[in-house]
Amino acid sequence: MPDDSARARLEAPRPFGAHYIAPDCRGRNFYRIDGGFRDLLGLYMEPDWRARMEPHFDRMGELAGGRLDELAMTADHNQPVLHARDRFGRDEDWIEYHPAYREMERIAFDEFGMHAMSHRPGVLGMPSAAPPLVKYAFTYLFVQAEFGLMCPISLSDTSNFTIKRYGSAALKALLMDRLLSQDPAIMLKAAQFMTEKAGGSDVGATETEAEHVGIGPDGVDRWKIHGDKWFCSHADAGVAVMLARPRGAPAGTKGLGLFAVPRHLDDGSRNGYRVVRLKDKMGTRSMASGEIRFEGATGYLVGDAGAGFRQMMDQVNLSRLSHGVRAASMMRRCLNEAMTVARHRRAFGRTLDAFPLLRRQLMKIMLPTEQALSMAMWSAATMGAANGGDRGAQALLRILTPVFKFRACRDNIRVASHALEVRGGVGYIEEWAEARLARDAQIGTLWEGTSNINALDVVTRAVGKSDGHRAMQEALDTMLGGTPGLPGQFRGVLSAATGRAADFAEKVAADPTQEKRCRMAAGALYHAATASLLASEGARLGAAGGDARRLLMARLVVEHKLTPHDPFSLSTSAWEDEAIDLLLSDAPVPLPRAQALVSA
Repeated sequence: MPDDSARARLEAPRPFGAHYIAPDCRGRNFYRIDGGFRDLLGLYMEPDWRARMEPHFDRMGELAGGRLDELAMTADHNQPVLHARDRFGRDEDWIEYHPAYREMERIAFDEFGMHAMSHRPGVLGMPSAAPPLVKYAFTYLFVQAEFGLMCPISLSDTSNFTIKRYGSAALKALLMDRLLSQDPAIMLKAAQFMTEKAGGSDVGATETEAEHVGIGPDGVDRWKIHGDKWFCSHADAGVAVMLARPRGAPAGTKGLGLFAVPRHLDDGSRNGYRVVRLKDKMGTRSMASGEIRFEGATGYLVGDAGAGFRQMMDQVNLSRLSHGVRAASMMRRCLNEAMTVARHRRAFGRTLDAFPLLRRQLMKIMLPTEQALSMAMWSAATMGAANGGDRGAQALLRILTPVFKFRACRDNIRVASHALEVRGGVGYIEEWAEARLARDAQIGTLWEGTSNINALDVVTRAVGKSDGHRAMQEALDTMLGGTPGLPGQFRGVLSAATGRAADFAEKVAADPTQEKRCRMAAGALYHAATASLLASEGARLGAAGGDARRLLMARLVVEHKLTPHDPFSLSTSAWEDEAIDLLLSDAPVPLPRAQALVSA
């Protein structure tokens, strides 16, 4: 029998080992803890915009690490519900959302105006429309908490662009004020419906038809839409931008027109289409995706009746760039979670970040995360220049968009899997962020074109028809040549890698029998570009007295992504061991130390 003291110990309340479970990142400000992101804003964003946006970035970072993260978890666990009829038996199908989702909408659309900020002044007190880098900075912070709602935000933004660019004056007068409003009483959120049973990637197989009605009293060209759309994200949007084939138009993509289809007509009545059912999806559960049947729905023609596919591709390319930024954002959340676990979880008497194999796994999370961030910043800055009329930037953006989307979205899947594994068994439990991150990562390789479609776009069109690879090579060589503090020999290594990647892509593009290597070519261009970006960024930051760690990452990309290795070699690199020690520490890396290691 135990004595009184032993009995007291046995009966005392116990923590059941809860103190052994590593914390997560909730409650932290995702802007303040992201030194790499803040450093790059200083390099890529104009100082006056940076100063003006700083408090808003900080506010979004606080929300993303706190309230938004809580709302995202709740909304993910309480999916939208389709109600086919109202209580009177009328076919007034409507979608019920959890209040957590509605609160996230309020933050994104009403408070921050993320759908409108790049189209008009006034959002967050901006004196003009926000440059792309500002918009994507908010995307990067927001998505670290919530990915699903970013689809409606992005589709509203890109639909606004399409209607502004191609819509008639009458159509813009009818829709634009409401599409760009932050007032929930009048706001129209938008969507993009493309996929059909007959045509996913093969958009030319679209079967939905459009029947011309005539010009309405408001001067808007009206049509009737008939057919089914198979995968419609943001299924109950106020306006859907979609492709349909005007009756009598030729087959293929050349016969497609672009239409804006409102959820409600001018008199407030429902338009002639039904949400048939909602998709039971693997991820993006907070947001409603469904199948929609159009039964003579009124649609407004956008642009030329035979140019719909070309016009829609402008919107698709904007969405592709957004997907790259979203992948960079999700990888950042994965890295933050993995580092938090590694520094707090103890096993066998040590924290996890003391174990060599786990340190190597952390680097497999860190390196693609930082590559994607560099590509996001460069692509957004390039888009800003392209929007300003810079022809060179326009040519460069043509290849950056599919290259970025192709590789970053694929890397996101692997990074999310690594982060889940670092968390361990609890990472598989839906109470933690890792499970949702792993599920949501999968959609990046499906929306706006699969990996194969994007790789083909890179090689057969951006390289084969537009010489985008040479525009990229020239831009990177110019950047490296103007970077102070970059060791000359390493500059030569980077330039040679870019040249080899460009030559390889050109050879693949020139030979139709080499289609099977399109993904290799697209990946090589991405790794060569990001190695140069990381090197230039690290050297410039270091030369200004800041953190030069990105220079070390550049060499890691060259060594592990662009250089062949003997898989059975046991040789070790002293420089790499030291570089990993520096990168897994929060202490800034001095430029001389980074220069010495990339030259070793």
